[in-house]
Amino acid sequence: MTQASDTTQEIISGLQASTPSISPKFFYDDIGSRLFEVITLLDEYYPSRTEKSIMEANSQAIALAVGQCDVLLDLGAGNCAKASALFDSIKPKQYRALDISKAFLESAVADLQKRFPMIEMQAQAFDLIQPLDFPDLINQRKTFFYPGSSIGNFDTESAKRFFENIAKVCQGAGGLLIGVDLIKDREVLHRAYNDSLGVTSAFNLNALLHINRLINANFDVRDWEHHAIFNESLSRIEMYLRAVRDVQVSWPSGKQSFQKDALIHTENSYKYTIANFTQMLLDAGFKSAQTWTDSNSHFLVCYASAQ
Repeated sequence: MTQASDTTQEIISGLQASTPSISPKFFYDDIGSRLFEVITLLDEYYPSRTEKSIMEANSQAIALAVGQCDVLLDLGAGNCAKASALFDSIKPKQYRALDISKAFLESAVADLQKRFPMIEMQAQAFDLIQPLDFPDLINQRKTFFYPGSSIGNFDTESAKRFFENIAKVCQGAGGLLIGVDLIKDREVLHRAYNDSLGVTSAFNLNALLHINRLINANFDVRDWEHHAIFNESLSRIEMYLRAVRDVQVSWPSGKQSFQKDALIHTENSYKYTIANFTQMLLDAGFKSAQTWTDSNSHFLVCYASAQ
């Protein structure tokens, strides 16, 4: 199968499942990537600014924990801004940006290279659900960087496998610097995913336009609305698209009907405690974990060492 046909089949299988779903990776076409940038600037969306404040306040301690960095691997790099803020303190010799939106990523890396000409840089289109493998970086001390609480999109078992993969690729050296959203008041969480300007709604709905292009479907965003709730028993935000009327969606090889109020699941965002998150890292093969948080304990930055 070609990559295009694999993607088509993945999308169709998700839409026709007993619980219809769209993978959150399909948020990130060019428009979706830019909408997410706007989300990070919203008053209600605390993770980005809180993570940034933690990183800035503890930059030297974080750099000391990381130590030598031959290559900084930026997972879900987006506009590369978070990683570039580390360059002065961590001083990587190489920087590799990985994300699913290739055109957006290449543009960001090209701009960044002009600002940091002494760092070797590379943009790599990559789907993080695939196993991480970097044979060209064997014997390089690797620091993986996964900010912004994106690890919350993984269920517990998938997150553990992801960590095991990174610990193995590190080969007993380097480690993982990661941002994690912590459990907190449900109203704070609700506002973060239901902002008053409706940017998160546009971000969610834009996935349908991306799907239309990928499989030649005919979703109409006017038939759907954004729906996000906090599932307290599972400690996660659940994001959906909800049909506002009976809808039939078609694509060249098939179709699917959705009744009014039917849901398409687009994202989970798990929230953790410091204790259960650091234990997950240790269980996955990391040797130690150092943590930093804000005064409200809303967010966690953690460095897990593979040595």
